[in-house]
Amino acid sequence: MNFQDQHRKPAEPAEPVQHEAAPAARKSRRSRYAWIGTGASIVLFAVSLGVLWKLVQSVSWAEVRTAIAAATGRQLGFAFLFVGISYLFLTGYDALALRQLKIKVPYRITALASFTSYAVSFTLGFPLLTAGTIRYWIYSRQGLTTPKIAALTVIAGFTFWLGMGVVLGLSLIIEAGQLAGLAFTSIRINQTVGLAALALVLGYLAWVSAKKRSITVKQWRLELPGASVSIGQMLVGIGDVCAAAAVLYVLLPQEMTLGFTTFLAIYVLAAMLGIASNAPGGIGVFEATILLALSSLPRNEVLTSLLLFRGCYYVVPFVTALAMLGLYEIVKRAGGARDPGPPEGTAGPSGRAWRDESEPR
Repeated sequence: MNFQDQHRKPAEPAEPVQHEAAPAARKSRRSRYAWIGTGASIVLFAVSLGVLWKLVQSVSWAEVRTAIAAATGRQLGFAFLFVGISYLFLTGYDALALRQLKIKVPYRITALASFTSYAVSFTLGFPLLTAGTIRYWIYSRQGLTTPKIAALTVIAGFTFWLGMGVVLGLSLIIEAGQLAGLAFTSIRINQTVGLAALALVLGYLAWVSAKKRSITVKQWRLELPGASVSIGQMLVGIGDVCAAAAVLYVLLPQEMTLGFTTFLAIYVLAAMLGIASNAPGGIGVFEATILLALSSLPRNEVLTSLLLFRGCYYVVPFVTALAMLGLYEIVKRAGGARDPGPPEGTAGPSGRAWRDESEPR
């Protein structure tokens, strides 16, 4: 996969005014669509907060504290086990991307960059800023340029959505009947949506298998992974989503009779709505969706499970990631390691070309 700067020589327009107006019109349309998406996210977040507030009105904090105290060591042990498995799969996102980019980076560095970037961005939100900054901080010391790090981020995103699409499609088809009662839909609707999700994934695999495909972002061209790497991405994404869902599943009330496959569809739907809201970790939206779908269970126990899930999957990895980043920087400085930065002539975060200061000016 190549992610390279495409320098295009601009054609001389016959009518300069019209030539300049067209990009301005496109920019205006993009800006309008961006505002529509932002507005929809705000509405979704506000509505979800309202629903969540209404749902928790009948729950007392005394009941929540009692439910937290009732959580068994076995539940917490399995929860942290699945947290570790999920974050292990997340390191595969970066590993596959680096393999496709034909860049060799020690796995310990890949694991550090992947774990810390996801743990921080999951909690703080704004993944392009938070995760991108951490990735640049770590990978630039391995000689990766800004375009390569951006390409890695894009490929990791494809991995996530391929896994989500497959899990959602299969669970909607397999558990269409039970989900119809929980989501107030019909079996036919669930099966149709499930088939559509699988069709999109299979269509993408067929599309990248036919020939080399690429997408262009401004002046950068990114060649998409072929079928073999895409299938690997899909499997890694499935493993990550299933392990993350298992964290919450083992924390739910023990009297729950809901099967894991059925719960997977609920979890994926809640996660996707959380992503659409642009809230950090989908907070509020994710909880409201889960509480609505599991309304047949004691509300205080489900809310407690969600609080424990936040602690296990978000807070503990976040604190661990901050400690690891601090230790990483201390070790680098104590060892007298000099940050090589990107190769000379490539742009750093400020947009200026990197220069080796040891060279004479």
